[in-house]
Amino acid sequence: MALLNFRRPVETVAPQNGQVEALMQGFSLEVMPRTAEKIDDFRALLPLGTRVYIAHIEGTPIAEMVATAARLRAEGMEPMPHFPARIIHDRAELADWVGRYRDAGVRQALMLGGGVSTPAGSYDNSMQLLETGLFDGFDRLHVAGHPEGNRDIEPAGQERIVMDALRWKQDFARSTGVQMAIATQFAFEAQPIIAWCDRLRDQGITLPVHLGVAGPAKLQTLIKFAVACGVGPSLKVLQKRAKDVSKLLLPFEPTELVQALATHKAAHPDFAVDRLHFFPLGGIKTNATWTATHGGASARPGL
Repeated sequence: MALLNFRRPVETVAPQNGQVEALMQGFSLEVMPRTAEKIDDFRALLPLGTRVYIAHIEGTPIAEMVATAARLRAEGMEPMPHFPARIIHDRAELADWVGRYRDAGVRQALMLGGGVSTPAGSYDNSMQLLETGLFDGFDRLHVAGHPEGNRDIEPAGQERIVMDALRWKQDFARSTGVQMAIATQFAFEAQPIIAWCDRLRDQGITLPVHLGVAGPAKLQTLIKFAVACGVGPSLKVLQKRAKDVSKLLLPFEPTELVQALATHKAAHPDFAVDRLHFFPLGGIKTNATWTATHGGASARPGL
């Protein structure tokens, strides 16, 4: 007999500052080599030990990726480069990338399928990368998650394939002892995120979630990225704001979303969201300033 599937409502009471600060502990940030170049020194913006993901966009030379990782390591950050399966040609290329990163002191990686429709070689998904054994010795291997669905994998909006894949990855983490978390795409509304996290637990998936959050940016910029990245139901939050002329030109900040999630986390300590991962769509400095003034100034490094 199927279990009844009750969903928790989003609390509406504003959290105390301590709740937001607790959720901000160990936050991470995402950069690309070209955006990282605009920062003189990451130590002036982020707490030492902050995990910084390095997005590998198709066409980015591996030398630029590795140089960015080495620089972040030298400035006291914890670099976590992306490994998009579908842009990697073969095992030899993957082994070359892993070897270069190891030499730069990298011991963490985000494994994902990648946003291209046609694979460059034999790899199509992150599970194939994990199975190579080339990442043995890495401390952490994070995997991708999509709170509002992934139309590239399941165009009709179902979640069976995705949930099966996450269970496989969870079993991999348990059998190898590697630390693993689900790093997600960003969303703009708490309720779909909470519902998705509840479904993870219903499916027996207990991996911690490092939730993607869009950093402060112009509304037009966020809408453009949201559409391109396939953000689903919560896009209506931006669309509603766009209809308000008085707010159209004001920067959009994730304050309300973070407060709602912090309240829910305080009320439900088993809530799957363990940390926040920021996409600095309005600029790295802008995002870093927001985190510093919203509980992140005292953030301890991510574990």
